[in-house]
Amino acid sequence: MKLKKWSLLLALVFVMSLFLAACGGDKNETSKEKEEDDKTEDTNVEKPAVVEQKLNVNIKTEPPSLHPGLATDTTSGAVLNQTFEGLMRVNQQGEIEEAMAETAEMSEDGLTYTFKIRPDAKWSNGDPVTAQDFEYAWKWVLDPANAETDYAYQLYMIKGAEAAKEQGGSLDDVAITAEDDKTLVVELAQPTAYFLELTAFYTFFPVNHQVVEANKDWAHDVSANYVTNGPFLMDTWKHKDIIVLKKNPEYWDAETVKLETITMLMIDDENTAKQMYDQGELDWLGSPTDSIPLAAIPAYKKEGLLNISPLAGVYYYAFNTKEAPFTNANIRKAFAMAINREGIVTNITQGEQQPGMALVPPSIFEENAKGYFNDNDAEEAKKYLAKGLEELGLTELPPIKLSYNTSEAHGAIAQAVQDMWKENLGVNVELHNEEWAVYLDSMGAGNFQIGRMGWLADFNDAINFLEIFETVGGNNYTNWENADYQALLKQSRVETDPAAREKLLRQAEDIFMEDLPLAPVYFYTNVWTNKEYVKNVEVSPLGLVQYKWGYIE
Repeated sequence: MKLKKWSLLLALVFVMSLFLAACGGDKNETSKEKEEDDKTEDTNVEKPAVVEQKLNVNIKTEPPSLHPGLATDTTSGAVLNQTFEGLMRVNQQGEIEEAMAETAEMSEDGLTYTFKIRPDAKWSNGDPVTAQDFEYAWKWVLDPANAETDYAYQLYMIKGAEAAKEQGGSLDDVAITAEDDKTLVVELAQPTAYFLELTAFYTFFPVNHQVVEANKDWAHDVSANYVTNGPFLMDTWKHKDIIVLKKNPEYWDAETVKLETITMLMIDDENTAKQMYDQGELDWLGSPTDSIPLAAIPAYKKEGLLNISPLAGVYYYAFNTKEAPFTNANIRKAFAMAINREGIVTNITQGEQQPGMALVPPSIFEENAKGYFNDNDAEEAKKYLAKGLEELGLTELPPIKLSYNTSEAHGAIAQAVQDMWKENLGVNVELHNEEWAVYLDSMGAGNFQIGRMGWLADFNDAINFLEIFETVGGNNYTNWENADYQALLKQSRVETDPAAREKLLRQAEDIFMEDLPLAPVYFYTNVWTNKEYVKNVEVSPLGLVQYKWGYIE
């Protein structure tokens, strides 16, 4: 089927789915004049209305985990970034600033950081936030007994961290030390330019160690044990239904927080969410916690109501390299090159996304706007398919299963790619979708052949995209590993010259794109609309949403 045909068909399907003030008077003013002035005030001046500081948003699905040490996804992050706070925070200008830390000092050699915890930093139950809470939380992530801490590698620049997690080292040798209740000292194995930025990420959030030690299931439900230290606290958590956050009166910067209530609904269907937005039941529609129905995007854009901003992230299809026929690199290349990305971003997503023919976004590696291969190169794809079939001893491929999590956009893209692979490669593709939490379990267990995934930067550095695929497991669903690739990443971590380090990271990406364990599709953008009265909600280029400064006008 030609691109124009399936584009028109999808468009038709989507369209069908919508339809004082007191006046101080002069001291010499007579009583009569003042009485007349008061009457004038009463009849002509409207007193400001009291606006309820309540925000309603949609997060689509149940967060897989609201434990900072176990979370790995954007839905969980969208909640955790409101209820917890790290040593540092990304501010409204996109710059890193002190948060739980009142001060942060780095040694001249860039290896030792000393953080002083704010004296007024408290947990939502009134306990003081201590340096011990940070030490406990970080070492909990690094404890080999806690096997599901997929983001543990984010701490490996800390001296002794990787050894403790993966090589039988002692947690006592990990250089995270609470010198006293308010002083945290961290020693790095090598200088890391983005370390302070990392401490704003949810894996680095503290937990109230006294509460957590006594209640191992503390993060499963709302209770007296779900103790947090962010601008908001957890008031209600009805699983697979709704989360309600309330302003945290114990938060050190509570005066800045204007919103009293944030209601987070879990509505998986984009059209239902849009109807609720149109009816005033939601105040925000779209990125970064939700999606706008594809058919509604052109109208919002035409009316000037669509917001689009840069987002450092890549949408891709992961190949299970342990599952035939994607054990073969030439087969993987054939599937990657047989995708018409320009057609997808123009006719389906419509949010000014960029076709992706690389792993690292152009916002980090500028030349990746062009990428490693040509978009929609059907002829080259057929050549790779022929090579792969010969190497596998096959004459044709059996039906292939393409998996994706439930979403209108994911489904539409999958249907389009299904047609492309049929037309360009002659392959029959079966589509399979699951709800997000179930889907993550399936991907993690390797129960897929090709699976939709995406990655949004945790911090603005190329290594954040490359290190995902350093070892099997965690967020690397491809089951791909490469010793040369690993060596380059390891070398980059001790390289202090920025130009030399970038060269090493580019060489690593070269290896990755030669083996191609995934098919990049496009580089993301944030796409949303919101009610005019919603002010100062911050959406960052890292896909982070912060309600700390938001308010209802």
